[in-house]
Formats: sequence, structure tokens, C-alpha cells
Amino acid sequence: MKKHRHFIIHKPWGMISQFVNPAKRKKKLLGELYDFPIKTIAIGRLDVASEGLLLLTTDGKVSEEIRSSKYEKEYYVQVDGLINQEAIEKLKTGVEIGFDGKKYMTKPGKASIIKNPKFPLRSQKIRDERHGPTSWVAIIIREGKFRQVRKMTAGVGFPTLRLIRVRIGKIKLDDLAVGGVLEVDYFI
Repeated sequence: MKKHRHFIIHKPWGMISQFVNPAKRKKKLLGELYDFPIKTIAIGRLDVASEGLLLLTTDGKVSEEIRSSKYEKEYYVQVDGLINQEAIEKLKTGVEIGFDGKKYMTKPGKASIIKNPKFPLRSQKIRDERHGPTSWVAIIIREGKFRQVRKMTAGVGFPTLRLIRVRIGKIKLDDLAVGGVLEVDYFI
């Protein structure tokens, strides 16, 4: 029986969550981080401008299981402005966003204001305090529509400046260095 392999990575800003670049843009690909085995796939995605925890596997069944709504996905999000409790409550109960050309109400989740989590600076600078204050929020969801967290924060009046996924289920990013790869025996 063939043994499947599983990986935890800290996806850097500016990298595509794929092994092939269909648009042929000059962006880094996952294969530049590590010599992954053939048939390795990313479990879910993080867009080019997002960072953080990404899981990879050679097992399609594991991928399908983790992408399901059984597992929480937690994000730390730096937003434009000082987010308030009213916006936090909307993030918790659901925000109307656009998805596939239609209006969609996100499912209830969790949200809270957090202190600056002190992640390493990213390769592209985020605007500085001369352009106004920023704040951080933790958002926990069980779904993953296209650019959902960014659409949610914009929908409550606080556009995303930086987005970092820190947890999927019980798997945490912890202190894995940006661009770091950790092979593990299993995820679930």
C-alpha cells in the first residue's frame, strides 16, 4: 500500500498556492519551497496577497475532509481603521458578500479584536501610520468562499490590509518560519 505524504507550510506573501502557473505571471510557486513528491496538492488555497498556514497532501480524501465545514479556519487580519464592536458582531453573525455574481450571506462564525500579533514584516510593505490607524481582528469560519474573509471585512467597512491564516482545525502555524515546510505523519 502506497504511503501518502502530508506537509504544513507557511506560505509567504506573493506566492501562488499552486504548482503550475496557468496565467504565466511572474509569481513564485509552491514547488520553489521544497521538493514535494509528484501528485502533491494544496488543501484549499490562499490568494497571492495572503500568507500563513497551508496544508499539502498526496491524499485526495484527506484534502476533501479538511476542506469540509467540519474544520475551523482561523485568520488574523490587519484592517484599515480601528475596528469596532458593531463590526465584530456583524462578522460573527454573517455578512452579505458577492459570490459567483450573486449575493451570499456568510455563515455565523467567531470574531474578536486582537493586539498586533507581531508577525515578521512581509516582502511588500503595508502602508504606514501616516495613512491612518490600523487594527487586527481574529476571524474563525468553517467555510471558504473565494476571498471570503477579505469580502467580509470590507463588507463591515474595514478593508483587509494583511491576511494570515494561523489555524486549520487543531493544526496551528505556530513559529514555522515564512516559507518553512514541515512534513508530518497525518493531519486528522
